[in-house]
Amino acid sequence: MKRIIILIVFLSNCLIFGQKNYELFPSELNIQPFTANNLEPKMGFLFELGGDKIRLDVGNSVDALRYNISKNEIFSAGIDFFTYTYLYSEKDFHFPVDAVDYLFGVNFGYKVLTPTGEYGTRIRISHISAHFVDGHRDNVNDIWKNNHNPIVYSREFVEIIPFVKINDFRFYGGFTYLFHVDPTSIGKEIFQFGFDYIGKNLLLEDFSPFVGIDFKINKVGEYQGNTSISGGVKIGKPTGKGFSVYLNYYGGKSIHGEYYMMNEKRTSLGINVDL
Repeated sequence: MKRIIILIVFLSNCLIFGQKNYELFPSELNIQPFTANNLEPKMGFLFELGGDKIRLDVGNSVDALRYNISKNEIFSAGIDFFTYTYLYSEKDFHFPVDAVDYLFGVNFGYKVLTPTGEYGTRIRISHISAHFVDGHRDNVNDIWKNNHNPIVYSREFVEIIPFVKINDFRFYGGFTYLFHVDPTSIGKEIFQFGFDYIGKNLLLEDFSPFVGIDFKINKVGEYQGNTSISGGVKIGKPTGKGFSVYLNYYGGKSIHGEYYMMNEKRTSLGINVDL
């Protein structure tokens, strides 16, 4: 009986995967994260230069299924789970946590390979919620710091980002629709465009410089632009596991939901680990 079961499993795998049309949990993402986009999975820190603010990212995006439609066409479906957290630095190596945002959802990717690059689209359906933590509490006076009380912040959205990649340059434009959002004063449409460049194994093997610019237009009271610029180097696989060091500039509304009305301008040193 054991031999029959093993034979059935073996034959089933041959039938399903024999032509390698399907792959479960492939080692690399079908659609690579957009370099300067703030809402991408990361495992690392951003340390504000000349300030005390720190951003901590913990999360990942995984393709659960990859389907080769043809030799040059690839479809994928995956899941996203990550947090991005606002900390600040104090003496004696204390890093109180002020606010944390959670994102989870599903994603779908479609990509066509061409002789000079690729083009395709990524779609995400996600939820974000935001919360203050104990680092935002003034325990001496038993109040929230700066009289900034917690609010209900939640949004569910559909994001569509088509892109085209020519050699090592990728250009994209996107649209996000928030089909539910609190507070309701936040606009439901976000427009986005940008580009990134990854010099694969440039100069040295497993050493890849990269740069990216991301620009969003959204409505918080009124329409406003939000700019993110990143540039650095990655050691490891250009589109897989590795370690990155980079600089990031961000200007616009805070990405943390509890501070959604606040404007920010900061330059930060970032480190990131791709697992």
